[in-house]
Amino acid sequence: MSFALPSRARSSAALVLAGVLWGTGGLAGSLLAERAGLSPLAVGAYRLLIGGGAATLFLAFTGGLRTFPRTGAVLTRLLTVGGLFALFQASYFAAVKLSSVSMATMTTIGAAPVLVAMAGAIRRRPGRWTLVSVGGAVAGIVLLRWSPSDLSPARLAAGIGFALLAAAGFATLTLVTAKPVDGLEPLPTIAFGGLIGGTLLAVLAGPPNLALPLHADVLLLTAYLGVVPTALAYAAYLRGLVDAHPVLGALSAMLEPLTAAVLSGVLLGERLGALSWCGAAILAAALAVGYWRPEPTT
Repeated sequence: MSFALPSRARSSAALVLAGVLWGTGGLAGSLLAERAGLSPLAVGAYRLLIGGGAATLFLAFTGGLRTFPRTGAVLTRLLTVGGLFALFQASYFAAVKLSSVSMATMTTIGAAPVLVAMAGAIRRRPGRWTLVSVGGAVAGIVLLRWSPSDLSPARLAAGIGFALLAAAGFATLTLVTAKPVDGLEPLPTIAFGGLIGGTLLAVLAGPPNLALPLHADVLLLTAYLGVVPTALAYAAYLRGLVDAHPVLGALSAMLEPLTAAVLSGVLLGERLGALSWCGAAILAAALAVGYWRPEPTT
């Protein structure tokens, strides 16, 4: 007897997995920056380089490189993905530096599905349930991650601006990778896109700022950050986009702050207030609506 899931269900499961794995990346990246004394750009560079390298090694051992399509369209796609990876990471970390982790995450992840829905509205008006899901998810993430700010107006505006740029990069990545090109699979996309994006960030960070202490905990954190919330998560995300609407893909990214909030409470003892728990409930309900009433892919 076969218990194979329909392709739409497999795509939804892959998107959920990606969002949850991304949620562990914030904690891992924060710990790595603290213990290794790395700048945000350096952390992002290691994340992409290790993730891309791990995916490339897997392809080499499984023979995936032999069937890798070598066309101009594939090269263009990989360069685009690498550039978008670098843009997203650099803009997000700039937003964190100018504002705060919570504000940068809230703005970036909250704005991404709205931008994807707006892009899709150019071709077709979003469905009622899509609008409900996007609106509820944005409201939920605001309540989940909101915190008062004592930043100056100029610094706050700059931080939000970089966060919106990061959201635009992620939304563009979602829309671009949702369209297959010449049989290019998700894993090669992650492998070479990650290596390209990581190289760009390494250049921006500067070689002197990439020194990594050779301590066991630092090396394990670096490996985890590159393999689990990067290589595995993005491979699952791109696999999920094959049979899912891009708006649902962007909404799945909202599982990142939800997972991070739960992990922070369990592992770091950070308690969520009443508003945050309300936000978590609204966010979960909005995502459930998105999976229950998905937007048609065509």
